[in-house]
Amino acid sequence: MAQKSFASSGDLTEKEQTLEVLEDGVYALTAEGDPNVGAIEGEDFLVCFEALATPVAAQDWLAKLREHTDKPVRYLVLSHYHAVRVLGASAFDAEVIVAHENTRALVAERGKEDWESEFGRMPRLAKGAESVPGLTWPTLTFSDRLTIDLGGDRGDLVLQYCGRGHTEGDIVAWLPRQKILFAGDLVEAEAALYTGDAFHRDWASGTLDRVKAFGAEALVGGRGAVSRGRDAVDAAIEQTRGFLDVMIREVGAVQRAGGTLKEAFERTHAALAPQYGHWPIFEHCLPFDVSRLWDELSGIERPVIWTAQRDREVWDQLQG
Repeated sequence: MAQKSFASSGDLTEKEQTLEVLEDGVYALTAEGDPNVGAIEGEDFLVCFEALATPVAAQDWLAKLREHTDKPVRYLVLSHYHAVRVLGASAFDAEVIVAHENTRALVAERGKEDWESEFGRMPRLAKGAESVPGLTWPTLTFSDRLTIDLGGDRGDLVLQYCGRGHTEGDIVAWLPRQKILFAGDLVEAEAALYTGDAFHRDWASGTLDRVKAFGAEALVGGRGAVSRGRDAVDAAIEQTRGFLDVMIREVGAVQRAGGTLKEAFERTHAALAPQYGHWPIFEHCLPFDVSRLWDELSGIERPVIWTAQRDREVWDQLQG
């Protein structure tokens, strides 16, 4: 069997980006399984959701957005701390950078290591890596809910913490009037889950229950196509939950039987591959996913920090 390229280091094919207008003044940019971003118009300002990996990559997104609106970016909302979501922030020239209070703490604790880790795993996303001026620091944080008045007749944008999931600081952005939800990496629409910094049991239960309870009629997940219609939204949420449930079941079974991490990876891979194996970044994510879940089920409450060296060690052990 041929050796698998490390993580996504062998994925050098540019993905086609699609800008969709979901409602008047509500935008989503998807890219064939690459990270999604979005924007919401206020009366005289913009709220942007996610920042991409570098200022150069973010400038490409903003150029597309500027074909529709020239309003200045007042708020840049970051769903969580991962480098490919936040390090492009300087391109937005935002007045306020918003995130959960846990996200700010995670940037302080492990932001530098995550930056090096993710750019090593996904070099294609690090377009113009030299343009990153440093770590991205939120300037406004909250613990539960933050509401932004969009002005005029545009209603509110509600930023909500739904519980621990993909990380311990994920937030979603909800437009109650339009029933549109930007879910970040708490939901993936036919794209594999990265769970290397996750709290799997919380995510698969209460956190996704709270996401589902919004009753969204359109959902922009962290990766994959926009889910349109209640049935499609619920399907994306349940596919995400199903991925987590299979992992928890298979890794737990191997642990209870006294097996090894390698056995847990192989058993989980076999169980997930028929439904999820063709989805973007499945092979990339799964070693890191299983490693974190193994730790979690072993009683290690918070994720061990990923470094470029640890990435390679886990990859060689499980995918080598």
